[in-house]
Amino acid sequence: MRLDSYTVGTYSPGAPYWKQVLWYFLGCPLVESHLLPFSALKVWTLRRFGAQIGQNVRIKPGVRVKFPWRLSIGDHVWIGENTWIDNLALVTIESHVCLSQGVYLCTGNHDWSHPDFKLITAPIHIQESSWIAAKAVIGPGVSVGRGAVLTLGSVTAHSLEEMTIYAGNPAQPVKKRKM
Repeated sequence: MRLDSYTVGTYSPGAPYWKQVLWYFLGCPLVESHLLPFSALKVWTLRRFGAQIGQNVRIKPGVRVKFPWRLSIGDHVWIGENTWIDNLALVTIESHVCLSQGVYLCTGNHDWSHPDFKLITAPIHIQESSWIAAKAVIGPGVSVGRGAVLTLGSVTAHSLEEMTIYAGNPAQPVKKRKM
């Protein structure tokens, strides 16, 4: 691969440059702050920068969001400490979802076979009542089915079926979830 000839191609961050700069220097530090542990201020800030966020959302300290204008969160969602929502593409988190500490949602990757290491982006969709456990990783283009569980430290680059518990790297189905 030739990193000296890398470009982002037709990719766009999806907001004007002034908004990106404001987010980077003002919004992002407020949302990430460990000194401001209040979810309401973090939710308010994300909404001001274009995030769609429902009611009773809890955002813990250290949460990182790449682009709030590419984030949609339902009601009663918990986002744990040091979660990173690396949303070059849209991330949709439906209601009653728990993202535990240190979860990484990655919507971007590179084509390792392309001579210029081409950027590839794809959305992530986490459906209602799912739990993504601590230190789990979800890759681009993944849809997590309703009620699915991705266990501690698991990694998935493939969509997860509803009401199924997954574990490992790569994540494999362990058993059906009973409610």
